[in-house]
Amino acid sequence: MTTLITARQMIWADVLRLRKKRGFIALVLAAVIAPIVIVTGYNVIQHASDPAAHAPAGGLHNYARLLDMLGVFMGPVAAVLIGAEAGAGDLAAGVFRDNVITGRSRLALFLARIPAALIVCLAVTGLGFAIGLAATFGFAGGLPTPNASLILESAAWLALANAVVCTIAIGVASLTGSRPGTIAGLIGWQLVLSPLLVQSSSLGSLRNGLLDGAVLFLKPGPVSGSPAITMSVAVAVLVLLVWLAVLPSLGAWRTRTRDA
Repeated sequence: MTTLITARQMIWADVLRLRKKRGFIALVLAAVIAPIVIVTGYNVIQHASDPAAHAPAGGLHNYARLLDMLGVFMGPVAAVLIGAEAGAGDLAAGVFRDNVITGRSRLALFLARIPAALIVCLAVTGLGFAIGLAATFGFAGGLPTPNASLILESAAWLALANAVVCTIAIGVASLTGSRPGTIAGLIGWQLVLSPLLVQSSSLGSLRNGLLDGAVLFLKPGPVSGSPAITMSVAVAVLVLLVWLAVLPSLGAWRTRTRDA
């Protein structure tokens, strides 16, 4: 019981450390919410100016684009920012040594970062999804809208996609000890290199090993232009587990061996 209480205290201490950085939280929220507001507002203006040429800003088609935005592009960007801060924030602030000399296990210090970061990450993702969902129904204009089953599947997929990226970012940040390096490297990979590799049909089944390939395969709802990669659900889950096993494990190892 004492161990559980200590673990809970460590996790909530990390949540508080992240939440207290108001400028950081504002940046994360802007990364998720601003694109949704801008795209929706632009589509609303287009439809209002010429309804015959431009469809309403809501409905199922725009819902599919919302999922791409939150699960493939800007949602993972926020997840990287949160994971990098959680993984290397104590090093950047110069308090890693203070945390170590408390006598708590270094592995416990690392493991507490993961649920703390996920709480913040999923809260931000959930807020973005709620805003996008309101726009989907509010501006549907008679177009088909997602049913309850699809909404629940989408929420689970978004939670999975962003949680995986956030956990990987924690591992990379803990391994490198650099927030800027982690953010630049993972965002460059997530937004530039990985999409190019996923779209490269010449790679064939090698694309199955890409994180984006597995995430896109598991995405529910209508197709929205994302490249189709054929694999089984078991393979997709295995790919995610491998990514989750390797990089966080390296981060945990570096946390245990790093000089205080």
